[in-house]
Amino acid sequence: MRIAAFLVAFSIAFVAAPARADDVTSAQGVIRSQEQAFSHDDAAAAYSYAAPAIKQIFPAPDIFMSMVQNGYAPVYRHKSFEFGDSKTEGTSIAQRVHIIDANGEAWEALYTLEQQADGSYKITGCSLLKAGQAV
Repeated sequence: MRIAAFLVAFSIAFVAAPARADDVTSAQGVIRSQEQAFSHDDAAAAYSYAAPAIKQIFPAPDIFMSMVQNGYAPVYRHKSFEFGDSKTEGTSIAQRVHIIDANGEAWEALYTLEQQADGSYKITGCSLLKAGQAV
């Protein structure tokens, strides 16, 4: 009986393990891949990195791409896109990105990602703030 209880506790601990450094690397890879898809105007590829909840709000790649072009111009087109600090909590990752937009202005983006059932990470949101502005 004690062995069974140990196995159940071990299984729960393993499933609920927090994201590791390699998970942050994977999440950064997702962000970078979406950034590259934007730079090539590949709406389908960019959309593929969005989490299911984002896809419910924007039900087609062209709708999603239009939203990014109009609401997230520094993410869509920029001169510089560099990763900053990251934070993990359970299966969620928050990743800061320092952006210099096409006009040379500095921005801070905060991406959030969630690990999916298949182990991949998908982008659940992106908050964009001009550098130096108060939150």
